[in-house]
This record gives sequence, C-alpha cells and structure tokens, in this order.
Amino acid sequence: MVTIKDVARVAGVSTATVSRVVHDAGKVGDACRAKVKTVIDELGYRPNTNARALVSKKSNTVGVVMPHMSPAFFGRLTSGAEKAARAQKFRLLVSNSMGLSQEEGEAIASFEEHACTAMVLHSKESDEKSLCELVAKHPALILINRFVADIAERCVWLDSLAGARQITEFLLEKGHRKFAIASSDAPEEDAVARVTGARQILAEAGIELDESDVVRTATDLDGGADAGRALLKRGIDFTALICHNDMQAVGAMNVLQDAGIRVPEDVSVVGFDNLYVSRACRPRLTTMTYPIEEMAAYAIELAIKLADGSEAPPSRTHLFLPRIEERDSVADLN
Repeated sequence: MVTIKDVARVAGVSTATVSRVVHDAGKVGDACRAKVKTVIDELGYRPNTNARALVSKKSNTVGVVMPHMSPAFFGRLTSGAEKAARAQKFRLLVSNSMGLSQEEGEAIASFEEHACTAMVLHSKESDEKSLCELVAKHPALILINRFVADIAERCVWLDSLAGARQITEFLLEKGHRKFAIASSDAPEEDAVARVTGARQILAEAGIELDESDVVRTATDLDGGADAGRALLKRGIDFTALICHNDMQAVGAMNVLQDAGIRVPEDVSVVGFDNLYVSRACRPRLTTMTYPIEEMAAYAIELAIKLADGSEAPPSRTHLFLPRIEERDSVADLN
C-alpha cells in the first residue's frame, strides 16, 4: 500500500508538503504542487481517511441506517442521500438494520468508530423512548420518515394523514361513494394515519367505513394480491380502493383484472409513493407522490450542518407533504 512517506520520498519533498497538496491547504509553489500531484497519480496514492478521522475525531462521511435495502422506496431514499452527500463533498456509509432495533444501535456505534457524527436513521421498530435517548446521545442524528413529538426538531417526516385525506377527497370529487381500503398488516404509524385520514374525510361526507371494508396485508406485490383475493371473496361492493402503497395497489389491481374486474371502469384503484411501477403498470396508477428523495437530501444536509456546528440545533419540525399524481386508474363517475 502506497503511503504519504512514499510520495514524499519520490517527489523529494516533506510529508507535510504532500499533506498540504492533498488537502489543498497551506502555501505550496505551483511547480512543486504539480510535481507532487504527478507522483500521487503515478503511485496511485489514496489518503487514509479513516486514520485522519481517528486523529481529528471528524470525518467527511455521513451515515444512513435503513431497515431494508431491496424495496424501490429505500433505493430512492439512498439515491437522494447520496446526491446530497456528494454535493457537500461527503461520502455515504449505508447500513441495513433489517428492521431490528438492536441492529440500528450497532450501526450507529459502527459509524461512531469511523468518526462519523452526521447520521440519518430510518426506524419504524424502535420505541420512542429509545429514539429519544439516541438523539440525546448523538447531536447530529436525524430521524427520517418518523415523527416523535419529544424530538420533533430532529424529525424529517411526511404527513401521511394529510395525504390520505387528500386522495380520499379526490375520489369523492370523482363521484365515488363506496370505498374499500387495503392497509398494512404491520402496526406502523403511516398505516394507522392513512386509514384514519380516509375515515375522517368519509365521515365528513356522511359515509361510514365499516371495519370489514378494510383489509390488512403485506405491502408488497404479494400482499396486494392477497388483498385483491380477500376483496373478491367478500364480494365487490365498492367502486374505489385505496391502497397503502403502489406495490400493494399493483398487486391488488392485477388480481382484480384477472378476475374480470375492470380498472378503472368497475373499480378505481389508488396507491401511495409514486414509485416507478406506478408508471409501468397498466392502467397507469393514480398515486400520492412521496418526496422521499427530497426528504433524504434535506435530512443529510441538516445532519452535516449539525455535525460541523454551522447550524444551531433547530427549534422547528421538518414536515413534508405528499401530492396527487393523477393518471389512468381512477374513473370519474359524475
């Protein structure tokens, strides 16, 4: 492995001069700088960022902990985080917690070992007390896609309740009066908020949503198919189906169409997230845009500012709102 001493020896300069060239700091003559850069390129020298981090207790890395890696939603989150980190000349460290609270803590401890203080955590499993303790211990840790009232200023989150209310109002405006909901079978805040938001708007319109009108399954394609089969089994007595996310919506839509139920002529279907699949399926899916890439970029920038002390701890919450992306899966019954 090529070291800074090797570069200094070949270039005939001190290691301090090489360091100044590498970090573009201090006074170095143009000719000397050019010579050192040439030697660096010829030898293939790469600075040991971990060693520098251990000495300075800081690093130009930002850590992101996610519960899963494969779903497209988390791919978009990572993409937004990566772009924001690079724009700040930071590198991204990504850890997969597999949805386990213990793994979240171990990932954060690993970031600390690499002198990484700017961190973004996506946690749906840890309880609020544990998250408050983590945030208190790590002054540059930001929670994404989770709202905890006691640490609201460190949460970058989406108002799922408002999103559910908006998409339900949209369906009512299209003349729909008979509804069904495919929700998540996991006890997560977003799932509760979306069912609650839909119920609120329907109640305001004088429409009662019975508990039997809500089916709860996994939120992937298979879960959506399960939801579709459950709805077929109990009988189709609704014209609008609100799904927890796009993958679930596409799975349900496929089962309905295979059974001869036309979308949107017989049943209108809406999703949530605005993933690529919502544009690739047929009919193209009407959905709520989840600005997760924007949220991830915002969270990264906030974590970096807190880590380097360029911004005082915020005293405000960081709320994002979804918006409707109207396509072809909703019929106008008016």
